[in-house]
Amino acid sequence: MRKSVKILWIVFGSGIGLLLLLLLLINLRLIGHMPSLEELENPRTALASEVIAEDGTIMGKYLSVDRSNIEYKDISPNVINALLATEDRNFYTHSGIDPKATAAIPFYLLIGKKRGSSTITQQLALNLQADVEGKERAGNIFVRGFQKLSEWVIAVKLERNFTKKEILTLYLNTVTFGDNVYGIENGARTYFSKDPSRLSIEEAAMLVGLLKGSTRYNPRRNPQLALTRRNTVIENMIETGYITKAEGEAAKSRPIALRYNKLDHNKGLAPYFREVLRAEMKEWCKNHKKADGSEYNLYRDGLKIYTTINPRMQLYAEEAVAKHLTDLQKSFFQQSNIKTGSVWKNQKDAKKDLDRFVKESDRYKSMKEDEATDEDIEKAFNTKTKMKVFAWRSTTDPEKNEIDTVMTPIDSIKYHRAILQTGFMAMDPESGEVKAWVGGPDFRYFKNDHVFKSRRQVGSTFKPFLYCFALMNGLNPNTMLPNEPVTIGNWTISRNSEGSVGGSISMAGALAKSLNLVSVYLIKQFGAQAFANFANTKIQFESNKIDPYPSIALGVSELSLFDMMRAYTMFPARGVITKPVYITRIEDRNGNTLESSVPEKREVISEVNAYTMVKMMEGVTASGGTGARLRFRYNLPGEIAGKTGTTNDNTDGWFIGYTPQLEAGAWVGCDNNYLRFASTALGQGANTGLPIYALFMQKVFADKTLGIDPASTFPVPKDMNADMYFNYENNLPPDAQAEDVGNGSASDYETIDLRDYGEPAQQEPAKEKEKEPVKEPAQKEKKKDEPGTQPAPKAVMPPKPKSNN
Repeated sequence: MRKSVKILWIVFGSGIGLLLLLLLLINLRLIGHMPSLEELENPRTALASEVIAEDGTIMGKYLSVDRSNIEYKDISPNVINALLATEDRNFYTHSGIDPKATAAIPFYLLIGKKRGSSTITQQLALNLQADVEGKERAGNIFVRGFQKLSEWVIAVKLERNFTKKEILTLYLNTVTFGDNVYGIENGARTYFSKDPSRLSIEEAAMLVGLLKGSTRYNPRRNPQLALTRRNTVIENMIETGYITKAEGEAAKSRPIALRYNKLDHNKGLAPYFREVLRAEMKEWCKNHKKADGSEYNLYRDGLKIYTTINPRMQLYAEEAVAKHLTDLQKSFFQQSNIKTGSVWKNQKDAKKDLDRFVKESDRYKSMKEDEATDEDIEKAFNTKTKMKVFAWRSTTDPEKNEIDTVMTPIDSIKYHRAILQTGFMAMDPESGEVKAWVGGPDFRYFKNDHVFKSRRQVGSTFKPFLYCFALMNGLNPNTMLPNEPVTIGNWTISRNSEGSVGGSISMAGALAKSLNLVSVYLIKQFGAQAFANFANTKIQFESNKIDPYPSIALGVSELSLFDMMRAYTMFPARGVITKPVYITRIEDRNGNTLESSVPEKREVISEVNAYTMVKMMEGVTASGGTGARLRFRYNLPGEIAGKTGTTNDNTDGWFIGYTPQLEAGAWVGCDNNYLRFASTALGQGANTGLPIYALFMQKVFADKTLGIDPASTFPVPKDMNADMYFNYENNLPPDAQAEDVGNGSASDYETIDLRDYGEPAQQEPAKEKEKEPVKEPAQKEKKKDEPGTQPAPKAVMPPKPKSNN
């Protein structure tokens, strides 16, 4: 043998030996990072955590990459066939490495052609390596060569330990389909809005075609290239016999019919709810450990968060908000001070806030980073430019609620600050399960949630708690109360908000008509301190402490809608406060339950008093009550109780209502208090919050699948007379209007001596508009038998008077 030939054989043998040695060292995990068998069996790919609605549908995700796992049985055969025909025709005959394809690589390189030789198993090995090491395909030829050897070893291990179906499933769960979408399930849902089990031939072919180049063949960016690539995949399916030529030609003749719907935090049902849930889940992850002692990662650990949100009720809630605010916003924009922009010139706080809003804007920050001068910035903010702004255009498709326009950036800030905000929530008062949650008009433009985070003055929606306290202290719904001026400290409340004064009225009638004089009379009789103690120790508001000012009788306290909804459950839930719950359970990626919710309940009042309050609050929605339009305008049937609320100068509008099966509440207003309705007719809670509730309940009652029966009734306590009579009549002047038009504010009472209410005197800020001071003689010290000082028996209802007939 020639020496040169001998050297050639030695080099060749040494190369083979070195290759085998490297493979052995890699397999023994002595060099490189070889995933263990356990890691291969349970690949720790980054999985998005999913928010799941009551009916099992996915509402949204928290993710670093959009990835979900799926089982083989849930993948369409069309996907499997397209994949095998295009990526690995010998998949069922090789053992992880295709010898012929691998051996052919040098020959293709010699003639200047590129030929892929990686099997599906090798591609899966690369994906798993990337998941374990955090590294993608290497660019350096030497590093890539070493990476290739690792792929071979992993591929062989995969073939030995997994079935072919399991390998295909793992592969399809790890590949990317572009747009930060990973896995066949997300690919099918993102591009075609359907389950992967229902993908047609042409849809499956398009998705498999994306694997060659997720950007180049993206149908949204390059529709023609995507179509050509899809048809190539279909041709491969015909060649390999997976489909007939007729089926293939029919599939190629059809266009790519995208129904692109990529879930993100701005889209999908209940985005405000999901953002509140995100914050809670991040805290949950910090406080819960995995088996290895590490914290859960909301964005990578594939948690499944099962919620109580009912998709149909959520949709009805969003539609009700959109329908009502579309019309209400038009009226608000027609208001003179809003239309002309004078509100920004005439209000001191408005001028200061506008400057702050400018400095908080992205445009201002960007110009500052570019070292623009203050003069340049001011000029830019006063120069008209093209932009998109929020505008109500559709009640069913939030994507359409914006318009292209031309305006100055400063005007766009004023415009968006004048968009009416809202909070709406619906829940089961017995179980506490939250069914719907709308935190604002559009999450894309307005991030502040007005259900859980925002605190606003609650107005007359707070009065039922005072009337309940009166029941607990011996009064009953038919107790006649004076509708006369009331003096507390140095001030007199001389008339009701709508101007009525004089005579007397039953307690039930006073609540139905939301009469401020009667509420202030009650707080004077029972004491602000005693009532505040009841609110703080029994009801236990979580969003704010109730201060012992007499003005709390008129709802000056700032509370969240979530907190008010929790407190209102005491009435329909027979004296028991039920904390709203919106998570039923949390599971890990393998379906193991990590936590389940348990309802939190507390009995705060007797069942008799709760039922009495229900019947009194039904008077609000009856003829003559502040919420009567529920009946005569929206034609809602059945037993409905509730309360309207309007704060001073029509700043906040509220309505909270409930049936025996469902409680719901709405707040409407602007984030800035100086942006408010000038007209009480438009700004009162009966015209702002109530219609959202009414429109929502109309759809809920009409949808029989929800099981909310308008014929359901509030259960009567055993020890209570069911034949009750409520006297809503009164001797008020005939021209008195039963409208809830504002309750004043804490500042309506300047210097109030609280010593008569069990607490040292405190100061409250003075309000701009003048009040008539009335001299008040010194208050007498309370005797032990006066109301509010001793426990009183439960209210006993008088029977309905017999007819004279």
